[in-house]
Amino acid sequence: MEDLEREEPKEVKLIVTEEMRSYFYDITKWAKFLSIIGYAVAILLLLGSFSIGAFLSSNPTALAALGPLAKGGSTVISIIYLLIAAFYFYPSMLLGRIAARGKQAILFGDQENLDSTMLQVKSLFKFWGIITLVIIVAYVLLVVLVGSGLAK
Repeated sequence: MEDLEREEPKEVKLIVTEEMRSYFYDITKWAKFLSIIGYAVAILLLLGSFSIGAFLSSNPTALAALGPLAKGGSTVISIIYLLIAAFYFYPSMLLGRIAARGKQAILFGDQENLDSTMLQVKSLFKFWGIITLVIIVAYVLLVVLVGSGLAK
């Protein structure tokens, strides 16, 4: 009876089938594609942040057409573009790491790269979770502010 109580719990090992490896390999291909597209968008936004600032500085009528944003001037708009470029860059970087390390893990059965890939996947989902929460809170605040403005 005492022998049964002293038994250590058995370690559960996951089995990775060939079908799962195939799915994971396909995931790395899509991650690479999305990463490249994200990098391209980030670069275009970065270039746009500099060019739109110069364009708006040289063309005051275009700046006036922006309405409330015009008060900040071309510098504020350039900063907004830079922030959006950074917003695109970070998940693209995570996807690039997922693609590279995941492919190595699957092709060579490398546990360390698989662990690293899963860490990058966790970071990517955490990033999008935080962004989603921020957007939900912003919408709620917007509804409350608009609602309180209409109540007056």
